[in-house]
Amino acid sequence: MSLPPDRLERFARHIVLPEVGGAGQVALSQAHVVLVGIGGIGSPALQYLAGAGIGRLTLIDDDTVDASNLQRQTIYTESDVGAPKAEAAARWLNQFDKALEARAHAIRVGGENATRIFEDADLVLDGCDNFATRLAVSDSCVKASIPLLSAAVGRFQGQVAAFAGHLPDHSCYRCYVGDAFDAEDCDTCAEDGMLGAMAGWAGTFAAMQAIRVLLDGKASFGDPQWGKLHILDGMKPGMRTLSIAKDPDCKGCSKS
Repeated sequence: MSLPPDRLERFARHIVLPEVGGAGQVALSQAHVVLVGIGGIGSPALQYLAGAGIGRLTLIDDDTVDASNLQRQTIYTESDVGAPKAEAAARWLNQFDKALEARAHAIRVGGENATRIFEDADLVLDGCDNFATRLAVSDSCVKASIPLLSAAVGRFQGQVAAFAGHLPDHSCYRCYVGDAFDAEDCDTCAEDGMLGAMAGWAGTFAAMQAIRVLLDGKASFGDPQWGKLHILDGMKPGMRTLSIAKDPDCKGCSKS
């Protein structure tokens, strides 16, 4: 498959990179990414996934745009306040690049609907704000054999990690956090605060890692880095990387 002339021009800066090239750009144009949460992580991630030419984007968020979101969720404007985030994000995507397919779901994703929504996805990028949903998403990805990119941000710190718990010897998100967080309660940025630019850093880094996953086996930039947790420190600033081992007793990905 080749790209039409207008798409060649649009993605010329990718195509001239030997690590991406034409084959890599075609692979991105054929990819389907599901974004769970179009907030502090999902907003900047969406901008750069769309900028990279990801062909299909499924947008999931059951929240509405609030004025306090505008400090870091940069796809929204004052006119979007009160609108469902998923629908507002789909409108932004359509205005940015009409060639990309957007599907909006203004719902909370969980075990019951995840199988249907995640169908034929190449990657799920989870940037939601509660552990119960994160664990449900992780378990669903393992069952459906879909890679998961998990990203989180708060105050001056971000975390981004790619998981492939459906593959032998690779950890899942539940291996990382365990079962203690199967609950709705968690800290929120409303309580703890968040530097807006920190959300941008975490979200755009997540988009870059997503591109790595999608180009695995298709271009030399492809390097999923399964089980590598990247911790972004906005105070220093700096970054360090940890390895998340597979838990042989994990109820999410253990075959025993």
